[in-house]
Formats: sequence, C-alpha cells, structure tokens
Amino acid sequence: MSNLDLNNDGTVDEKEQRIGDYIQSLAAVEEAMEPFKEQKRALKANYIENGWLSREEISMAVKAYRLVKDDTDIEQLMDFYSKVNSMK
Repeated sequence: MSNLDLNNDGTVDEKEQRIGDYIQSLAAVEEAMEPFKEQKRALKANYIENGWLSREEISMAVKAYRLVKDDTDIEQLMDFYSKVNSMK
C-alpha cells in the first residue's frame, strides 16, 4: 500500500496522485537545472576574480538583460524614472 489515502472503493485519490506526480517532476527539473545555476555562479565569479566587472556592474548588466528580454519600453521606463526621481 502506498502513502496515498485510499477512497471508499479502494482507489487512490486522483488529486493526491497528481500532487505526488507534480512534486516528482518539479524535483527532476530542479535537479536538471542545478548544473546551469552553478555555471552561472562560476561565470559571475570569473568576471569578478579577473577584475573585468564589479558585482555592481554585473548586477546592472543583469538588470539590463532582463529589461531587454522582457521587451520593456525603455522610453516609458526612463520617463517614469525621471518623474519618480524629481519627486525626491
């Protein structure tokens, strides 16, 4: 008998089965992603160790990358930034 509860008719509750399946799949995906996360950390460390970029410069580069990736309207963002900055 498994860890899943049985219904009155002796069948495994489908919702619980789906939850178990999802958790197993999620664990497999996260495990598969780990080498790439490590590679990303190593890339950052390499640039810092070699003095090519500072932590702050890398952070700004990542933010710029995400803006471009998300197709952010840069003019609208700059306009918003100017308005917020003038309120200080």
